[in-house]
Amino acid sequence: MTAIDRSHPGPRVRAHQLDGRGTRRVGYPIGIRTATVVARTQVTPHMLRLTVASPAVKHVVTHACDDHVGIVFPLPDGTRNDPVHDPERQMLDWRSPQPPMRKYTIRRLDTETGELDLDVVLHPGGLASAWASQAEVGAEVVLAGPPGALAFPHTYDHYVFAVDTTAIPALARWLDEGDWLEERGVSVQVVVDHDHPDETRYPLRQRPGVHVEWLPRAGGSRLAEVVTGLDLGGHDPADVFLFAAGEAGDIKPLRRWAKDRGVDALVTGYWKRGATEHDDHDEHDHDDHDHDEE
Repeated sequence: MTAIDRSHPGPRVRAHQLDGRGTRRVGYPIGIRTATVVARTQVTPHMLRLTVASPAVKHVVTHACDDHVGIVFPLPDGTRNDPVHDPERQMLDWRSPQPPMRKYTIRRLDTETGELDLDVVLHPGGLASAWASQAEVGAEVVLAGPPGALAFPHTYDHYVFAVDTTAIPALARWLDEGDWLEERGVSVQVVVDHDHPDETRYPLRQRPGVHVEWLPRAGGSRLAEVVTGLDLGGHDPADVFLFAAGEAGDIKPLRRWAKDRGVDALVTGYWKRGATEHDDHDEHDHDDHDHDEE
């Protein structure tokens, strides 16, 4: 197995964003950090934002909109068996038995204050959801990662975002950091699959050329059906990029659609219906037809 280069990730991500095509995997130096919950914000009735902070958070590395950290939980007996940082490999050593971990997109990072925002979808029966619902200001949290980025460029004329509620934070971060969209005159179609009308209250930054469609999931997801039926406005498929993230089965058809149309894509299964764990100790289940190992 070829070792991943984890040095100087910022310039490599930025270079790909400015001049690349497709996606590029860029490794980060992976850390394990302890932080404290400093604020709780109810973004929507079904989405809770936890702001965590510590001096160690100032050293978190993140350069892409769907970069994630893992919340590491105690073992079932209440003891901790957190991974250990290996400074030589800039990675984590996970010891047996591996502790439970759940991954969340870095919604916002402030390296000056050492604050980091995580938006947690609240749903019955979830380990992280139950913890977040009860985590008061002052609660301690152990964060692993982020492990790296699958960066995609700013070089396309048209972007399609197909997401469910779990991927709204990645979409929101991309829009927040997207001043280049107006500069390049880029157009964006967004389709958001959601269960509850209240989820449409999630604040998304409005930008010229960005159209957002909220798609109620009544009787099942229609996300793939709607996205594959989109009118791409006459854009050459080679100038279109698809970002799809959400329930693995719901977005799976979009991989084939992108490949058949010749559309570069990043398709990510954030969770799997019926599974209590999904890809817990690896990166998000990124599966796209055009990425380079780095």
